[in-house]
Amino acid sequence: MNSSARFLIAAALLAVTAIFLHVRSRNELVAIPQDVLDVLGLGDFLLRVYQDDSGRNPDVDLFLAYFPSQRAGDTIHSPKHCLPGAGWSPIEASRISISSPGRVPFLANRYIIGKGAERQLVLYWYWAHDRAVASEYLAKFYLVADSIRMNRSDGSLVRVTTPLRSGESADAAQDRLLAFAGKVVPVLNGFVPR
Repeated sequence: MNSSARFLIAAALLAVTAIFLHVRSRNELVAIPQDVLDVLGLGDFLLRVYQDDSGRNPDVDLFLAYFPSQRAGDTIHSPKHCLPGAGWSPIEASRISISSPGRVPFLANRYIIGKGAERQLVLYWYWAHDRAVASEYLAKFYLVADSIRMNRSDGSLVRVTTPLRSGESADAAQDRLLAFAGKVVPVLNGFVPR
């Protein structure tokens, strides 16, 4: 190969690299208008307690953390780390499938946690762009893939929690949380951008 051909190949590779770096250096697309983002700040968080009308069942807590942009230091924190930081110890961990009308069932993390004599059941998953995943690693993979493909890094964590009453089985508490999650999932896209 002569020196002219090598020069042209090297120049073409440099040009393609420069174009790629220029395209990637543009500002990230944020799915929320700037005036709304100015009010919300770097993240939007919802914590609500829902009570059964009859008063016979324990409350269900809904925690939703939405991050319009995830950069170093401003990413979703796993409940695996946050709950122990709040004094809760993991007792049992597994994954379960959550079904909701009109969508494919997805996996969610299932934890029984304890603090002293208290026990709670926790279900949580990561939600971004109409996609639910249980795995923190898969959520990070999609974060990178969506950043490249869509130039967006927004995402959220959905967590539902209920106390286990004395003598109550984890399966009974799980039924309560699954019924609640079945009502929450269909409306998530109305609050978390696709």
